[in-house]
Amino acid sequence: MLKINRLLFCICMLAVALPVVAQQPDAKEVLDRTAETFKKSGGVKISFTVRAPGGSSTGTICLKGDKFLLESDGATTWFDGHTQWSYLSSSDEVNISEPTPEELQNINPYALLSLYEQGYQLKMGEVDNPRLKSLYKVVLTATERKTNLQCIILYVTKDTYRPTHVSMAQRGGDAAVIIINSYQTGETYPDSLFVFDKKAYPTAELIDLR
Repeated sequence: MLKINRLLFCICMLAVALPVVAQQPDAKEVLDRTAETFKKSGGVKISFTVRAPGGSSTGTICLKGDKFLLESDGATTWFDGHTQWSYLSSSDEVNISEPTPEELQNINPYALLSLYEQGYQLKMGEVDNPRLKSLYKVVLTATERKTNLQCIILYVTKDTYRPTHVSMAQRGGDAAVIIINSYQTGETYPDSLFVFDKKAYPTAELIDLR
């Protein structure tokens, strides 16, 4: 009788646990919903802090689809979906390039939301810190050793599917953490915002690297 009761107890526990497990999304589902939420947000403005071994910096990024305007510590980068302009105030130079998808990941963390479906293994990570229990932790590991970004750890809110911080480890050991301080959605941006305006920087030297 005792063995039967134990068996029934185990069956009951499984019956309770299985629906809970079924409700837990997998890593791809979390990233799919995060990407979809971002696409539906219209124009987005984010202020952030980057922490790296060499120090920390702050900045803002305005996003509209695959376009962005990034401003951080004396540097401004425009990307219109094809061409990138990077201005350094210290040298008064503008480098013009056509970055690869992987290069964009180093500049715009949101680029990974369109790249995770290939080149990375995805898995859900455990959140050990009680203060982070309201977040999903998604771990992306590069499938090829030559990939520059070898590991990306993304924390996403469970209720709104918005990233809160991203940890990125590059090939060779360099690592950085991007912390999102504020997140504004529904912004209206003209396409011209994401294109370098020579008139606004009349003395800047243009260096075409394309």
